[in-house]
Amino acid sequence: MAYGEMMAILRLGGRVMRSIRRGNMDRAAVFEQMWIMGNKSVFYMTVTMGVIGIILIYQGGLQAQRIVPDTSMIGATYTKFLVRDLAPSIGALPLAMRIGAGIAAELGSMVVTEQVDAMRMCAADPIDYLVVPRFIASTIMTTVVLVWSAFVMTVSGMLTAYFIFDVNFHTFLNPTLMTHGDWVVGLVKAVVYGATIALISSHRGLSTFGGSAGVGWATTSAVVYSCFSIIVLNLFISLIGQLIFPA
Repeated sequence: MAYGEMMAILRLGGRVMRSIRRGNMDRAAVFEQMWIMGNKSVFYMTVTMGVIGIILIYQGGLQAQRIVPDTSMIGATYTKFLVRDLAPSIGALPLAMRIGAGIAAELGSMVVTEQVDAMRMCAADPIDYLVVPRFIASTIMTTVVLVWSAFVMTVSGMLTAYFIFDVNFHTFLNPTLMTHGDWVVGLVKAVVYGATIALISSHRGLSTFGGSAGVGWATTSAVVYSCFSIIVLNLFISLIGQLIFPA
């Protein structure tokens, strides 16, 4: 991502925050976008994160048995890592593909069909009517869906540990390694990822040009830049979280 594009996204974020502070938002549009981004992502994320949880516990348990035959701490270690990093960071990537592609394609189509220009001619700010509802919905529902994903991964991992490694449910759900800082870092990541996906995808959508080919380019770049930003933000938030809330 070029420096100029990063600054343009930050400026877009500033305009969105000013619009929210002024109360310029369509609440009906916000709830509609929350339904599209959140409710319609539940099944997709449940299956995806459930399978990932099974794979992580299965592979992690096999490797742990090679070192220490005792697998009683596999649940405590997994849960801590899950809340602090796995659920928000891994879960945000498939969400970026679904939510980011949808935002970029929808706004890009409106740009190439001159609907956005028509809004400007009517003195309507596209940021207020198009970007703000998607920003709010993405921030809220990404957080909610990622919390649900953490629950799904916990359940799928717990069942895998029970049936394959004979780890009791109570033993797996061992909270001894969990701290308040783990929850704070995980929630901060979820909120930041949701806001980032919305801003990058909205920027790419509003920057669309060249007809249907441009819409395809905007959709692809929105997904790529969103996933790249999630990975980079994960590094910085993890480092800052480690300084404030040591793992």
